[in-house]
Amino acid sequence: MDAVSAEDFLKNQIPLAAQALIPPTLKTAYEAVKLMVRDEPILNVASAEDNRGRLIAWAVDFAFEQLLKTQRWPYEHRWRSFAKPTGRYLEIRLSHSVVTVSQLADPTKQPRNVVFREHGRITNAPFFDLKEFDDTRAVQGVPHFLLIHGHQTLEFAHLAVPHAIHHRDWIYRTPNLMNLPHIVAESVPQTEATEFDAAIVLKEEIEKWRRDNDA
Repeated sequence: MDAVSAEDFLKNQIPLAAQALIPPTLKTAYEAVKLMVRDEPILNVASAEDNRGRLIAWAVDFAFEQLLKTQRWPYEHRWRSFAKPTGRYLEIRLSHSVVTVSQLADPTKQPRNVVFREHGRITNAPFFDLKEFDDTRAVQGVPHFLLIHGHQTLEFAHLAVPHAIHHRDWIYRTPNLMNLPHIVAESVPQTEATEFDAAIVLKEEIEKWRRDNDA
């Protein structure tokens, strides 16, 4: 299977019209937390301030769930449990890949290596242009993208493709989406209108893996 550019496949799965909805969705979530903290004294004690990131994470989850439920983002989604029973995370299911959301202080670094993210980045190994994985091109899952956003303050947001080797961070990371012009799309297509041969072959391999593994 020919390798596919991570940038091209990400754009195929999350078209620019869909990417343009990310900044206003994040801004809404961050603003909701700001107002909640302003109006609730309990959330202003030192221990709460130290854990404000949790409020932001929940608000972002809620905002994207609403975006998905209203079909402004026309993708499927589900809540999945962490490997240890400490909670659940939102998995956004695109046509031939998945996206999860992570809050980071440093956008150049991958988030900590929890089990579901480890599995996700390892499944990226057979895809894209990773020469060190030329001998392991068999599909073992679906490509996994991360939507990363700023910690505490909303200074950045990126869609990123994690490298299968954790300390190498990203195969590809979009420019800062917070700098996109504000575009309100009437509808968002599932994929870009144009396909390319390598992407078609990759999608066929992913579909076969899903059928074989009931995924």
